[in-house]
Order: sequence, then structure tokens, then C-alpha cells
Amino acid sequence: MTIETDRLILRPFDADDADFLFDMFRRPEVAQWSGTGAAMVHRDEAVARIARQPERAGDHPAAGIFHVSLRGGGPLGMVMVVPIPSSATYDRRDMEIGWNFHPDAWGQGYATEAATALVDRAFAAGIPELYAVTDLDNAASQGVCRRLGMVDLGLRRDWYDLELRAFRLDPP
Repeated sequence: MTIETDRLILRPFDADDADFLFDMFRRPEVAQWSGTGAAMVHRDEAVARIARQPERAGDHPAAGIFHVSLRGGGPLGMVMVVPIPSSATYDRRDMEIGWNFHPDAWGQGYATEAATALVDRAFAAGIPELYAVTDLDNAASQGVCRRLGMVDLGLRRDWYDLELRAFRLDPP
């Protein structure tokens, strides 16, 4: 499934995207906000990450992990709607919206534009609310959350067994 916005094309990742994904996540300034926070060291890590994406996305029809590229241009990043893992002391069944972009694409509104397309898709498919969680110091992603109209829930430990700044978005 391909999703198009005014400037962007969102589509599922394929094996040919491994070089881009590796280039993006080998950079500490990107990796610090994702997963373990460690930068990728080998291209094989990107190949494995792409292979795990269907399982990570789950089976909700609106869920997915999408490669984001500029119309008529190159790759910019990724955006996703996926189940968010509850912390050990919680039993939640929430959906998360998230994004990672190459530093060359930062500050141009691409994350907000791509995420807006997935928000619309998620709510049209019946997802009752979306959550985003950010590292406490990730002001850029917190700004995207606010531009999406998400409510700042403050610091929470509900997901990933970490203290994170959480945001929620309800359907319009």
C-alpha cells in the first residue's frame, strides 16, 4: 500500500531500502532516539530490521512501517503506526505513532506531514487513539507531537519499561 501527500510518498520498506536505513541509523544523532539508542554498525542490522517490520507492525489493518521519500526525490525517513509494548507492570493494548528521519531531512516539516497521513489512516480504520512516546530530551519529536495536536501526558512509565514523555491523540 502506498500513501501520497502533497510532497511525500509513503510505502512499505523492501530489501532495497537497507542501504538507506543503515545510513540513517548508523548516525548517533538519529539512533539515540530509537530502540536501544545504539547506532547501527553493520548493514546486516538494517536488513534484519526490515525483515522484522511486518511482525513489529502487527495485524491491525492501519498498522505499518513506511519508508518516506520526497515525490520525485530520494528517501527521507520512516514513519509508523505499531502496537506499543506495555511496561511489565501494565497491561495496555495501545497503538503508537512514531518517526525517524535522516538529519538532512530535519526541520522541513516532513515528519509532521508523513505522520498526519498515518493519523488519518489510523482513525479511518477505527483505531480509538494514538500514543507517541519520546525521550525526555527529544524536543524535536515533542514538537511534531504538538503540531499533530497531541495532548502532552507528561512523564509516564506505561510503555517500554522506561520513563518517557507521552502524548495522546484522539480522533477529531
